[in-house]
Amino acid sequence: MALSKRELDELKPWIEKTVKRVLGFSEPTVVTAALNCVGKGMDKKKAADHLKPFLDDSTLRFVDKLFEAVEEGRSSRHSKSSSDRSRKRELKEVFGDDSEISKESSGVKKRRIPRFEEVEEEPEVIPGPPSESPGMLTKLQIKQMMEAATRQIEERKKQLSFISPPTPQPKTPSSSQPERLPIGNTIQPSQAATFMNDAIEKARKAAELQARIQAQLALKPGLIGNANMVGLANLHAMGIAPPKVELKDQTKPTPLILDEQGRTVDATGKEIELTHRMPTLKANIRAVKREQFKQQLKEKPSEDMESNTFFDPRVSIAPSQRQRRTFKFHDKGKFEKIAQRLRTKAQLEKLQAEISQAARKTGIHTSTRLALIAPKKELKEGDIPEIEWWDSYIIPNGFDLTEENPKREDYFGITNLVEHPAQLNPPVDNDTPVTLGVYLTKKEQKKLRRQTRREAQKELQEKVRLGLMPPPEPKVRISNLMRVLGTEAVQDPTKVEAHVRAQMAKRQKAHEEANAARKLTAEQRKVKKIKKLKEDISQGVHISVYRVRNLSNPAKKFKIEANAGQLYLTGVVVLHKDVNVVVVEGGPKAQKKFKRLMLHRIKWDEQTSNTKGDGYSQRPELWRDEV
Repeated sequence: MALSKRELDELKPWIEKTVKRVLGFSEPTVVTAALNCVGKGMDKKKAADHLKPFLDDSTLRFVDKLFEAVEEGRSSRHSKSSSDRSRKRELKEVFGDDSEISKESSGVKKRRIPRFEEVEEEPEVIPGPPSESPGMLTKLQIKQMMEAATRQIEERKKQLSFISPPTPQPKTPSSSQPERLPIGNTIQPSQAATFMNDAIEKARKAAELQARIQAQLALKPGLIGNANMVGLANLHAMGIAPPKVELKDQTKPTPLILDEQGRTVDATGKEIELTHRMPTLKANIRAVKREQFKQQLKEKPSEDMESNTFFDPRVSIAPSQRQRRTFKFHDKGKFEKIAQRLRTKAQLEKLQAEISQAARKTGIHTSTRLALIAPKKELKEGDIPEIEWWDSYIIPNGFDLTEENPKREDYFGITNLVEHPAQLNPPVDNDTPVTLGVYLTKKEQKKLRRQTRREAQKELQEKVRLGLMPPPEPKVRISNLMRVLGTEAVQDPTKVEAHVRAQMAKRQKAHEEANAARKLTAEQRKVKKIKKLKEDISQGVHISVYRVRNLSNPAKKFKIEANAGQLYLTGVVVLHKDVNVVVVEGGPKAQKKFKRLMLHRIKWDEQTSNTKGDGYSQRPELWRDEV
């Protein structure tokens, strides 16, 4: 007998342990084979034959243990199921059959009707006919329930009429026990009326809940059946209006009708054609929608803006949004045509090369032109055309030279000789790259000075270490006198102080002599200044042109000439009645000083005895450039 999947899963751990115990290690293939044997319902002989390639000598022992485990599992499951069934049977005998309760709980949860614990005798409720649905209260059940509740209340009233009400006892403040409710037959008439009203109200609520559920189920008539409508009739009998639920129109698909030949027809018998939707890409669907949208925009009547008095045709209206960029797909076969064209071109070039190579071998040079597609020559070689091809673009069409010998124009002063101007060397070699000077900050200057002094000190230390020069004397000052000399300063302080002051004077004298040796003489300073002004044009010659209205004053002319000579500027002065031009060339430093002379130092507006004021400013105008 074959086992179920659940039973095999329960048996799998035991088989794995057995395989490990028999073989000494776990083998998944043996476990899988054993499960297949048990699952297919094989007997011991077939299972041993099936497992023999895996287990060899231990096959029979493993198969016996396997089938023993299977039988034990079956017996344990059988005993467990029988105990469960007996337990369920005992529960049914004690609590009754709960099939109806389970059905009610699976459907709509009903409200329980409380029972009167105080009443000793409970009337039996007659169940409804078996044809009605067990999940709802029928009209007869509701009526019987109401009659039973009314009968219980009447009996309770009769019992209360024979029992006198107990005398109330005054409450003492020392009593700490709470007041107990009346038990047994001691029920007040007001409590009985309250119980009756509660029972009627709960029955009414249960009926309303069932009516609401049945009204919801009425929307789906095929779910349970027409027996669900019994609750609605019960509500009308009890005087309860059921809730109104609007039924929505149910849309049903159109029935498919086929004739004898298999064609689709309608109810009248006419043949109809169904639309078949072909699968396509999203890009194609978007393209179709885009075209439809553009067509709708074209068909939409645009407002006549030109008729408006405020319309300006010169103003262009920018779109509200940037036009969306879309994919541009190439047509099918486009690149195939391009490739075919390239292949054809390559074949033609190869053919032309072969023809030209054959022509060279045969010695026929003119045969190479046969492969070239070129227009035929109308003129013979050596003939001069009337119009050259480069002139044909500018000469109008239909132009003809009627005169055989056109008149020749003579141009005076033009000869066939070519004049070559003399080549002059530039004043400055512009090929040299212009380099800017490096300007260091104060911090960088101090750092560079420290590095230079450190390197010089290291060189002196190396010379002293190698014995090339004697070691320097200790630098003694008044402040470090006691620390350097030590005991000598204590023995004869006056002598030591004189010695220290002599060293200080010696160092001061050496410093001043070094400065005096480095100091330039007046002649050297003059040469240096001239050299700086003359070498200033190495980076380029700057030219300045000043336009002066009146230069008749000899003092001003002298100032211009003297300062130009001192600044080593070259140039020229052009004198005229109303316009005087001063042209100077030199370096940037000299030009800066001369500019200050011309624009600020010379007072051009001053009037002398020989000049008269013209009523306008005499300040010169400036133009500068670099050559």
